[in-house]
Amino acid sequence: MKRMIEIPEETLQRAKTLAAANGVTVKQLVAEALEDKLSQCAKRGKAKEPAWIKLHGAFAKTKAMRAETRRIQKIIDGEFERIDPEDWK
Repeated sequence: MKRMIEIPEETLQRAKTLAAANGVTVKQLVAEALEDKLSQCAKRGKAKEPAWIKLHGAFAKTKAMRAETRRIQKIIDGEFERIDPEDWK
């Protein structure tokens, strides 16, 4: 399945160089890197805890608040995906 992602120019150049040195395509290199990262997260058992949860500690972690915490985090993640980093430079 094709997807479009934005990669910083410097990172893309490094990826091209590494891919060429290893005799693979950039597509293969990116797919392998993503799989490696996903495997690392799975081994830890869960994704890194968001900073806002650390700041609000016990309240955000109570059993009654877990579902609401996940709902809020999903909204936050969705909003941050819409941000264009170029707008913040």
